[in-house]
Amino acid sequence: MLKRINHILPELILEIFVYGIVIQVAGVWFVEDKLFFTIGLWLGIVTAMGMAIHMAVVILDAVNIAIERKAKVRTTLFSALRYVVVVLLFVAVLYFKIGNVIAMFIGVMGLKAAAYLWPFTHKFLKRFKQKGRGDVSTNP
Repeated sequence: MLKRINHILPELILEIFVYGIVIQVAGVWFVEDKLFFTIGLWLGIVTAMGMAIHMAVVILDAVNIAIERKAKVRTTLFSALRYVVVVLLFVAVLYFKIGNVIAMFIGVMGLKAAAYLWPFTHKFLKRFKQKGRGDVSTNP
């Protein structure tokens, strides 16, 4: 389903999830309240995944709109809306003391990390898929 929206999206979601696991394993040793940290981190990871999906849908809609000015306005509006929702999520977590806000921020940064690492992981996954099908070529 995600691949129909954008062919990069499934790999990006996977990278965000793996980032969450790495941060969870590394970070849980450095905090006193492990549950509070874990909840904050995974709220951030889920937020990052939601942001990635939302961005892909907005880009797809913008590409399908014939009028360039309308597409630009719509993209700007939905980008602002996405950030307002993220800020409201941070405020809710902070106000209701649901989880660690710093860990949540680190989780949201998983979207950035995944975006920067995507070219490398894509190349790795592409080779892995080729070898899984019996293709012995090493060309990327």
